[in-house]
Amino acid sequence: MNPEIDLNAFAAVENLKAAGLTLTTAESCTGGMIAAAITEVPGASAVFRYGWVTYCNEAKERLLGVPAELIEEHSVVSEPVVAAMATAAMRQSGADIAIAVSGNAGPTAAENEPPVGTVCMALARRGANRPVHTETLFLPGMSRRQLRERVTARALHLIAGAAH
Repeated sequence: MNPEIDLNAFAAVENLKAAGLTLTTAESCTGGMIAAAITEVPGASAVFRYGWVTYCNEAKERLLGVPAELIEEHSVVSEPVVAAMATAAMRQSGADIAIAVSGNAGPTAAENEPPVGTVCMALARRGANRPVHTETLFLPGMSRRQLRERVTARALHLIAGAAH
């Protein structure tokens, strides 16, 4: 992958192991890159439960139970949708932490969707004072690969911090 991803994945796995926590992923625009980075780290099986690649809306609805109305109201690339993805993934997997991402990697944006380069992510942590953290990134002008790598690095950083 790339050095930032490798370093953040190592930190995430080590912090999860040290804290005795488990992780699950629900990915859209990253297409499983977060889960792949985690599983590159030796010992990841102690902390990684499993993940979903829910690239289309139907997968988000059928596999994670994200309400179609929520997607229609807020857009698939929105903080409420990724929060619902993370919460559902955590609940269904039994993991302590869930990360979810959805974004528009381009090259074009559908009508009524956020512009290319917009990515939303959510991190849910069981028992936290604030159970779901959400954020929106705007990364215009990147290739699809660059965007996916930047988002993966950020997600891994969030995981490492949440497990610390």
